[in-house]
Amino acid sequence: MKIVKRILLALLVVFILIQFIRPKENRHEGPQQASVLNRYPASPEVRAILEKACNDCHSNNTKYPWYNRVQPVAWWLNDHIEEGKRGLNFDSFLVYAPKRQARRMEQTIGMVKKGVMPLKSYTWIHKDAILTPAEKAALAGWADSVRQAVLAGGI
Repeated sequence: MKIVKRILLALLVVFILIQFIRPKENRHEGPQQASVLNRYPASPEVRAILEKACNDCHSNNTKYPWYNRVQPVAWWLNDHIEEGKRGLNFDSFLVYAPKRQARRMEQTIGMVKKGVMPLKSYTWIHKDAILTPAEKAALAGWADSVRQAVLAGGI
């Protein structure tokens, strides 16, 4: 029984200590000079969709939930955010080469239409991020217009 108590105490100490090891938060206030929206405007409807379903993982500004204060949850969230930004960062979009821009928009269209994005692990907690068929069509339509403009040489 003593060994179980020691193991539990050690685990508690480790849990307390890891609370002080936090990843840097994904927050970059102010205008984003390389944002896709700077060159390829979106309707208010599409902007709202991006805000509620995409930007937490695909922009330079994440709105963190309360549970981000608990480790190791913050590490897990940070990994998701970094992975999402590596795939597509709307705030760094204009830095991408045109071929990559077009490809990312093509991928966005496919993932949104198939229901792959937003991730189920995200919509499980963020119910408002579940896209309706009309929202999927609006987002895919905007992404397609961006893709076509990129392929045509920009706006």
